[in-house]
Amino acid sequence: MIKIKAKKLSSWIEKSEGLLGAKKPSPIFFKTHFGIHTFFMKFPIDVVILDSKGRVVAMKESLYPNRLFIWNPYYSGVLELPQGAVKKLKITKNSIIQITP
Repeated sequence: MIKIKAKKLSSWIEKSEGLLGAKKPSPIFFKTHFGIHTFFMKFPIDVVILDSKGRVVAMKESLYPNRLFIWNPYYSGVLELPQGAVKKLKITKNSIIQITP
C-alpha cells in the first residue's frame, strides 16, 4: 500500500478549479466521472485514477498543459500529483493507494 498526503476537494468550485491557479503542483484528490483537462495550467502533472477501494485502474504520467485525459467513467477517484511522482513513488497499475489529509 502506498500512502499519499493529498488535499481532498469536495465542492463543485474546488473541483472545477483544481490546480488551475496554483504556482506549483501539489497532490489533490477528488471524484469525477468525466475526465479532466489541463487547459490554462502552467505545469505538467501525473494523474492516477482509482477505483472505490483505492486500486490504480489507469494513469497518465506527464499530462502537459492544454490536454485532455479520459478514462472509463465507471471509475471516479482522481489523484493529481506533481510530475514525476508516479515514478518516484513506484505507482503501477493495480497498486493500492491510501489518501491521507
